[in-house]
Amino acid sequence: MLAKTYSAAVVGIDAFPVEVEINATKAGENSIVSIVGLPDAAVKESRERVRSAMQNCGYPHPPGMTVVNLAPADLRKEGAAFDLPIAMGILAASGFIDREKLASTAMAGELALNGKVRPIRGVLPIAMRLREEKHLTALLVPAENVQEAALASGDLPVFPVANLQDAVDYLKGKITSPYSGKLADIEQSDERQPDFNEVKGQSIARRAMEIAAAGGHNSLLSGPPGTGKSMIAMRLPGILPPMTLEETLETSRIHSVLGLLEPGRPLLRSRPFIAPHHTASDVGLIGGGKNPAPGAISRAHHGVLFLDELPEFKRNVLEVLRQPLETGNVSVSRANGNYIFPAKFILVAAMNPCPCGMASVHGCRCKPNEIRKYRGKISGPLLDRIDLHVEVMRLDEDELIKAPDGESSATILERVIAARQIQSERFGKSGIFCNAHMSPRDLQHFCRIGQSGETLLRNAIRRFSLSPRAYDRILKVARTIADLGGEHDIQEAHLYEAVNYRNYDRTDW
Repeated sequence: MLAKTYSAAVVGIDAFPVEVEINATKAGENSIVSIVGLPDAAVKESRERVRSAMQNCGYPHPPGMTVVNLAPADLRKEGAAFDLPIAMGILAASGFIDREKLASTAMAGELALNGKVRPIRGVLPIAMRLREEKHLTALLVPAENVQEAALASGDLPVFPVANLQDAVDYLKGKITSPYSGKLADIEQSDERQPDFNEVKGQSIARRAMEIAAAGGHNSLLSGPPGTGKSMIAMRLPGILPPMTLEETLETSRIHSVLGLLEPGRPLLRSRPFIAPHHTASDVGLIGGGKNPAPGAISRAHHGVLFLDELPEFKRNVLEVLRQPLETGNVSVSRANGNYIFPAKFILVAAMNPCPCGMASVHGCRCKPNEIRKYRGKISGPLLDRIDLHVEVMRLDEDELIKAPDGESSATILERVIAARQIQSERFGKSGIFCNAHMSPRDLQHFCRIGQSGETLLRNAIRRFSLSPRAYDRILKVARTIADLGGEHDIQEAHLYEAVNYRNYDRTDW
């Protein structure tokens, strides 16, 4: 007897519908199951999980030959999410449940040997894709994934199943009420965000972080060890505007595929802060692997990527950042296809000025060629893509002893949100959300400067040999500084401050 149901395969961060067909013939006494349709090892092993789960729930596995086809056959199927649809298909082909109702139902879930349905990765993109299949009337997912699925399922009803029997009861009409939770029901994170009022001194660095948050600009913090570079970077997410629902779903989808969403928290409600170790590989940073998956820069999508000890990263690892910093996504090419992972993030990097870290203070033991070699690990093209170059200086004894006197993150956030609102009105529905993402055409339209500003820039270009990219980024930063001040036009003072944030264009890097 033939039965079918639906599921989905996750490839990269996207899901694709999969039709699960089961044909059971009772010829022969032995029970044989064959799974076809380009399954990986985990899918092939579902034969034994399904067999044990059915037997432990009181459903005998049918004798004879059972063929399971996962269509389309040219799409590789990975993971254990096909356990539940395969089990339901075998039960329908054996006459235990209604085949017609099964044919309009989609499902995904891993089965334990006792029949329990375990949570799976990628439920968010699965629900987002299956809601587009208008012939489907329900989606069955593990109970622990139900909030995640319901957020993205649209009009497709979602039913939680804790075990195999729950799925059988739904298909027999014993369960009729879908999950009805709302966004407000999701547990909020109680983690306290680090606050800028805990930072002593460092007014220039704090100002640079405010500009970075307001305009989405990349930053490089350079200074001796212990001056607070990491401390300052960790407080940047706290002054970024709250994520929109669209941004939340995009970011949560990546973390869902990687299995990083916490139980009871199916959405990332705060912007991610990702800080990979300097031993990370290029694949770990941008994504890839045998079965391509997103890397650290995609996990930082709509958030902050913090690279501490920047020169300690391998040069080939740093160079792969060039494309994402320009385009906002990363393209991973493999023999079986091309994968596009989103990667719109704010880069914050930190480094010492020299190998011993003391180049800007008394006591540096490094020779000039050692300093050049150390800084040379960071290429000019990569440095060009960083808008704000900030020197973080050591505090004197008075600054160290007295209590912090800086503004709170909440106060800074108010100004950042006001500046972002100006940018939102400026760019409208163009798809640009902050000044850092302006195109050359946008620069011509929104970053016009007066005669005095033009003279200042001419002198800066001539004196510091600025590249065209550095020139564009100065204009973008100046535009953000003007927005923070509520100014419609870019003034000479805005340009002067923006040029001063190009420290390493003004030195023998």
